[in-house]
Amino acid sequence: MPARAGIILQARVGSSRLPGKALATINGTTILEHCLRRLMRSGVAPIVLATTHRREDDALDAIARAVGAGVFRGDEKDVLGRYVSAAEAFDLDTIIRATGDNPCVDIEAPGRLLDLLRAHDADYVCEDGLPYGAAVEAVTRTALIRAAHEAHHAEDREHVTLYVRRNPRTFRVIVAPAPVPLRRPDLRVTVDTAADLEHVRELYARTGEDTPSLLHIIDAAGPGQPRTEVA
Repeated sequence: MPARAGIILQARVGSSRLPGKALATINGTTILEHCLRRLMRSGVAPIVLATTHRREDDALDAIARAVGAGVFRGDEKDVLGRYVSAAEAFDLDTIIRATGDNPCVDIEAPGRLLDLLRAHDADYVCEDGLPYGAAVEAVTRTALIRAAHEAHHAEDREHVTLYVRRNPRTFRVIVAPAPVPLRRPDLRVTVDTAADLEHVRELYARTGEDTPSLLHIIDAAGPGQPRTEVA
């Protein structure tokens, strides 16, 4: 039986640097909805919002259900445990991990990573070189379960895949170069501060689109460091 893949997006209203950022809007649409809709457009797997049991996150739950995403609510601090529980609840064997502060996430990235994970029979796959805030990760549920059993440091529980990435001798970890046209590691498109939010709003405005491709967002940002071919 083929492995069942799913996209799990973590988000919560409580943010230390920009509280409520998941509900902030770009072109009249919340950041969370931008993230969910972009990932849905990848068309490769169902999407699940993994949020907390806190009442303030009821709003995120409602947004996710309204756009047709699944919802799992779990521990606020133990995000690794929340991911494992969400994967088990939705019977997902392979997980694309995304976060709710990346409204410019690359729509095509989930498909590329699932292909890489399967081709290399890997435990974990990511891409190097995309704009900061445009990438996702792919990891197996088996690897996450093992990490959840072995990882005890708070940062490993908070950052979900950190334990897997730190142990390449234990897990098969693949880091692939991003496609050349999308290789702009100097460009920041995440939303972590008020300045980030204004920057991303401006990028969206320059594209003139409701759901611009990552390439259009990169072009709207203007020239940066030269794009280089893989050696």
